[in-house]
Amino acid sequence: MERRNLLDIIGRQAVIAIQNARLYQDLVEEKERMVEIHEEARKKLARDLHDGPTQSVAAIAMRLNIMRRMLAKDVNSAADEVVKLEELAHRTTKEIRHMLFTLRPLILESQGLVAAIQAMSDKMQETYAQKVTHNIDERVTTQLEMGKQGVIFYIIEEAVNNARKHAAAETIAVSLTQMDAGIALLEIADNGMGFDVKSITEAYDKRANSSLGMVNLRERAELVNGLFQLDSTLGKGTKVQVYIPLTEEAADRLHHMRSK
Repeated sequence: MERRNLLDIIGRQAVIAIQNARLYQDLVEEKERMVEIHEEARKKLARDLHDGPTQSVAAIAMRLNIMRRMLAKDVNSAADEVVKLEELAHRTTKEIRHMLFTLRPLILESQGLVAAIQAMSDKMQETYAQKVTHNIDERVTTQLEMGKQGVIFYIIEEAVNNARKHAAAETIAVSLTQMDAGIALLEIADNGMGFDVKSITEAYDKRANSSLGMVNLRERAELVNGLFQLDSTLGKGTKVQVYIPLTEEAADRLHHMRSK
């Protein structure tokens, strides 16, 4: 009897040890995934700086050099160049402010997701003349803690930026709606040129540079236990969907859907 009790105790301790080991491994994997996501965000910032403000500042420097020479020969032409230079400086300032906003949207912390998306839409129009519409069900946002709202905002920002850069879309539409039984649907759709999903998926599997936007979207969706889907057709636009669980039971159902 004593031996049986001892074996029961040892067995329970072994089970606890295995569970702790699994939890520790999950934490290690989660930490590694977060580090990878942050690294991808830094790379994205570097690319955006290179493609945007860095080139604009270089153009400003070049035009200043041209204008200096003009001043000695043709003052009227130099005046026209000053106007162009001023416009370029204003545009560069807007680009930098937009990048700072996306890095840390203080309005998200102070006023929530709806206000942050409105501000993002306004800045897209102001900076890039890109129309972004949005339909956000506040019944969903009230069920999301601030951490999840932040992740969802960055999913939206990434998808909208991808569409702005590559889709040549007239309009990008953002919606967040309640579906059923604790599941919300985030959707970012554009009416742009579309692309071949198969080739992008293959590039994603290889972690190719052209698919980094999709990598970020998938991994950010996983941070909220979301189910990511991508649908696009050449000439007919692109639709990004993320099914987001609002309860533990809904998260389990989505997990089963993902495994199938």
